[in-house]
Amino acid sequence: MHLTLDAVLFLMTVALFAGTIDAMAGGGGLLTIPALLAAGVPPVSALATNKLQSAIGTGSAFLAYRRGGHVDLHRFTVPAIGAFAGSVAGATAVQHIDPGFLAGLVPVLLIVMALYFLLSPPMSDVDRHARLGRIGLTGVVSVIGFYDGFFGPGTGSFITTALVALGGLGLVRAIANTKFLNLATNLAGVLAMIAGGQMLWMLGLGMAAANVAGNQIGARLAMRFGGRGVRPLLVVMSIALTIKLLADPANPARGWIAALVG
Repeated sequence: MHLTLDAVLFLMTVALFAGTIDAMAGGGGLLTIPALLAAGVPPVSALATNKLQSAIGTGSAFLAYRRGGHVDLHRFTVPAIGAFAGSVAGATAVQHIDPGFLAGLVPVLLIVMALYFLLSPPMSDVDRHARLGRIGLTGVVSVIGFYDGFFGPGTGSFITTALVALGGLGLVRAIANTKFLNLATNLAGVLAMIAGGQMLWMLGLGMAAANVAGNQIGARLAMRFGGRGVRPLLVVMSIALTIKLLADPANPARGWIAALVG
């Protein structure tokens, strides 16, 4: 497909902003996926291209946190394998869903994700006693991995929340180890989407360059100031882009909403 230069520059700007947010609190896909759809990219290709730029950006954030000594590879290698397997399953499943249904489902999922960010409680920087061991965490992140392969936005925050609430990690350490696990889910999703022939390579790589820059900025800000304060802005932006998607008369979600309120 062909995109104008203005559309590509817009998507790269969104990817830069999303990468910064993603490295600090997760949820950058809440911005990039609706932006891709608003630019006219088909739903499955939008998910695939987002996965490519997100994987490269997440990898850069992971390296920054790893250099800062915040990543525990020994503890989270097995959960990362589970997350990888779950993401392969999710990315394979989404390629067999009707594109029209998926176009309508995305705004609904985005609204749910925005409500999650709006209503979820704040998290502490202090380590606590872990409620789940390695096997339990592997099961939890495998399920989240399936969601990431199938859709994706909010995955980083889901994993971070699990690591704080169930793994006993403080916020910054949880965000850092989330990048390791999220990198596994992103790589799995990329491989599955490549196998399905859904990737828009040039657009994905251009957005990835901007996303890497954003992730480096966000990782440094998170290590210095923590990841709090980003969520309200993320909610506002995601709702605004969701409204843009629902403004399209052809989006089936409009009919679903009309049926519910009617």
